[in-house]
Amino acid sequence: MTDNDPWAPLRQPVFRMLWLAVLASNVGTWMQTVGAQWLVVHEPGAATWVSLVQAVTMLPVLLFALPSGALADTLDRRRMLLGVQIGLFGVGAVLAALTALDRMPPPLLLIFTFLLGVGQALTLPSWQALIPEVVPHDQLPAASALGAINTNLARSAGPAVGGLLVAHLGPAAVFALNALSFAVFALVLLLWRRPARTLSGHPEHFGSALRAGGRYVRYSPSIRRILGRVVLFVLPGSAIWGLLPLIAREELGMGASGYGVLLAALGVGAIVGALLMPRVRVRFRTNQMIAGTGLIYGAALAVIALVPDRVAVTVALVGAGLAWMMLVSRMNAALQLLLPNWVRARALAIYQLCFAGGQAVGALLWGQVAEAFGLTETFGVAAAVMVAGTLSVRILPVHTHEERDPAPAVFWAEPHLMIEPHLDDGPVLVSATWRVPEANTETFAAGMHELRWSRQRTGATQWGLFRDGADPAIFVEVYLVPTWAEHLRQHEGRLTGEDERAEERLIALAEGPPEVKHLLSHNTD
Repeated sequence: MTDNDPWAPLRQPVFRMLWLAVLASNVGTWMQTVGAQWLVVHEPGAATWVSLVQAVTMLPVLLFALPSGALADTLDRRRMLLGVQIGLFGVGAVLAALTALDRMPPPLLLIFTFLLGVGQALTLPSWQALIPEVVPHDQLPAASALGAINTNLARSAGPAVGGLLVAHLGPAAVFALNALSFAVFALVLLLWRRPARTLSGHPEHFGSALRAGGRYVRYSPSIRRILGRVVLFVLPGSAIWGLLPLIAREELGMGASGYGVLLAALGVGAIVGALLMPRVRVRFRTNQMIAGTGLIYGAALAVIALVPDRVAVTVALVGAGLAWMMLVSRMNAALQLLLPNWVRARALAIYQLCFAGGQAVGALLWGQVAEAFGLTETFGVAAAVMVAGTLSVRILPVHTHEERDPAPAVFWAEPHLMIEPHLDDGPVLVSATWRVPEANTETFAAGMHELRWSRQRTGATQWGLFRDGADPAIFVEVYLVPTWAEHLRQHEGRLTGEDERAEERLIALAEGPPEVKHLLSHNTD
């Protein structure tokens, strides 16, 4: 069993059970989306209503993804997921009942769609953060690809089944099955006996956890570049997901079942892409894959714009599904491999925020463009934007650094103070005095740039490096941490093996380890 085996994670019983439960939930969610979009497709201003369904589905991720990630990093993830699925079951059941009673006007439908989106926003970071707990580290790329297969199997089966049910039984049946899918996920979570998590160090408050998550991403250049690449791809790519119902009905003359076939084509392409991913990862560098997938997706958008033929569009959607899966899966896997566990859910929540935000903004944007100029022009512009964003990879390449070690490393000496501060006391000014031989000063100063990112990722809000004017061999590093508890978390597990090696390289350039002092805030009133 190697990390190139795309099915290896499914041999892990817990991952397999959860993966199947998430598949059931994802299928239900896509059936729900099809039912909701088809419910409004005959309304006046259909393009706006259809794009609003897509946007309202994604909007909660913008609002609640980061708080959800903070909760998932501070609470028991299994219990949190369980509570969310029970709540979603209740919302879905009420939606199905009101629709069956013909009491579901478009504005009320958008409210229920928003509530279901809130549940998805609370689910995604917790589920993705659980994956490294149930698969070996070397299987994380395969697990990420299986996550994409899961999503795209749902996109294939969900719309097809949803289209058939809408055509024969009506949207209420679709909404009822979606509610049932949440119940299935909840049942699996009840059956899973997750080992009790051993809490180490000092627990984080919700507000400080939110700030720490944002700070970690802000001071991680590699992660910021990954997020930017996702936005550049998803923003124009969302034209297909947001406007495909209109392409099916107005351009190709297809009904609900035909719409399901088009979405199934996307799903088939995604599954083929997932199967090819292990070979692609070996043969092509990350930025080459980014360029290839962007050009393939841009070509698919161009075909939809210029060739109003059912067969041509279906084939183009297979290519679009393949490109979408490969890009999203590759970026997600790269992110998973970079993240330490203490901030994993928060950083993944920010990833979901960028992903869903790009889709929500794109859906609204392309919906308005379609209303004003028509579908052909809209897809032509989206194709041009996709190609332009793809070509920017030459000046904005992604650096995945998958060789880095995200495992926690406790290598700082425990602070010994005569004054014992309260955990909430702060700010705390930490100084580290280094003595560096003249021959090493330039290399040392350059290496300090990496150490700065480490300090600020793990808790520092300000950082500076100073040189003694009287003794040029002395460098003084200072950084400000909001509270004593936040600094103790740096000591107790926020630092990683990569942080340790960065500090060791600087120690080798200096005349030994630095002299560290902790300066506590003093009230002068």
